[in-house]
Amino acid sequence: MTSITLKNKYLPAFLALLRIGIGWHFLYEGLIKIFSPEWSAKSFLEGSRWIFGDLFRLLASGDTSLWIIDNANAFGLTFIGIALMLGLFSRFASWCGVALLLMYYLAYPPFGNFSYGAASEGNYMIVNKNLVELLALVLLALSDSGRFFGLDRLRKTKKVKGSPVTVDEVPAVNSRRELLKGLAGVPFLAGFAGAFIRNLSESGTDGFTGATRKVVYKQLADLKGKLPEGKLGNMNVSRMIMGCNLIGGWSHARDLLYTDTLFKTYNNEAKIIETLYLGEQSGINATFMVTPYYPALNKYKKIYNGKMKSFCQAMLPDKDFFQDINLAIDSGADVLYIQGGEGDKFANAGKFDELNKAIEHIKKQGFMAGMGAHSLETIRSCEREGIPVDFYVKTFHKDTYWSAHPAGQREEYSVIREFSEDHNKYHDNMWDLFPDQTAEFMKNVNKPWIAFKVLAAGAIQPSVGFRYAFENGADFICVGMFDFQVVEDVNIVNEVLESIKNRERSWHS
Repeated sequence: MTSITLKNKYLPAFLALLRIGIGWHFLYEGLIKIFSPEWSAKSFLEGSRWIFGDLFRLLASGDTSLWIIDNANAFGLTFIGIALMLGLFSRFASWCGVALLLMYYLAYPPFGNFSYGAASEGNYMIVNKNLVELLALVLLALSDSGRFFGLDRLRKTKKVKGSPVTVDEVPAVNSRRELLKGLAGVPFLAGFAGAFIRNLSESGTDGFTGATRKVVYKQLADLKGKLPEGKLGNMNVSRMIMGCNLIGGWSHARDLLYTDTLFKTYNNEAKIIETLYLGEQSGINATFMVTPYYPALNKYKKIYNGKMKSFCQAMLPDKDFFQDINLAIDSGADVLYIQGGEGDKFANAGKFDELNKAIEHIKKQGFMAGMGAHSLETIRSCEREGIPVDFYVKTFHKDTYWSAHPAGQREEYSVIREFSEDHNKYHDNMWDLFPDQTAEFMKNVNKPWIAFKVLAAGAIQPSVGFRYAFENGADFICVGMFDFQVVEDVNIVNEVLESIKNRERSWHS
């Protein structure tokens, strides 16, 4: 009996606090969107992949419908939040909140891998914060919670028939005490206003809100043209291919020891999938890949029905020589090539028979086979030895950046050796030691050439590195990109290729 008495006594106050708390969340979500002119629900709608995905993408495809959705989101959240905090028309506001949260839940349900691309603060299975808040709003709606310390108390109300909450009939407004109870939400609203204004003035609007997402990279609408493609065998391949070093954490950031971990932390599986989607939507139809990351690539293809082709870098282990090649094939690779460090290592040791064996094994499985290299000597050796590669993957970048290895200290094959603490020795700061020689030799190589490390691991501006590579003979470039760089890089490639009228090396693609 005691617990029942306490429940009847305190439950209205707890319901009022629940209502005000949810109202605070909705109001903040709404105002953030209103004060962020670049915010849009477009990417959120485009990323939906459950049974309503086609409908959401259709709504995002039109300017008018998207404008309506953006404003309905921002102002709907705001007005629902104000109503809940004040306890005014709280039943109607609660049901409107339920409808909004249900749409968010259906767009990215937390099961079956449909939640990728949605804002997440943890790991969910079926139940996520949208569903929990939705259920709380149902309770508030059924209890007519605005009668408890809200302005609904000042309106003529009748007890809700069948209300699951056992409270006394709301007394008539006949005293100053009842008026103060009805106005209980006003101080909370005032406090919110002060906190929001301070937060806005100190740090600006935030970049990531819970109900929908504000994407800070350039939108797909900012693309300035279709990315050109070239032929590699029977495949059409975009002139720019996505690199995989950034997702694997191979930052090559000279002596910054923390960057590998930073890259891997940023590029978790969900971000990898999102970046692949953005790349393909921007016209990039191929990516370099290593076998450990095929689960993420294949998950992306399944969720988004993606068509991204993959060039797998194959290693050549001593114990089981074809192990990584076979694993790449089993994982779904479209094209294989010998990883650059491996190509250099075997060429430097004169093991051309083994390189030839690896290339022949790939081709016997029905795949195109390429050779990767940092050293120009590896390419020269393959041409001299007649190794039947279908294409080359060769580093190529200018050497006029600040941290480039001193010209007088450059030694062939130094990339595959141990880094030195001596600044005049190799220390992971240059990947094409003789770019002029590379350009000159490749003029007479009649096979497609994919240039990689064209930005020297971030030391060269894309507009400079892309132009240098294409003008001096590269047929394709491989570029590691974070999600916020994709659209800008595509636009730069388009501008560069449109401006190149003549180049000495013929296009071999």
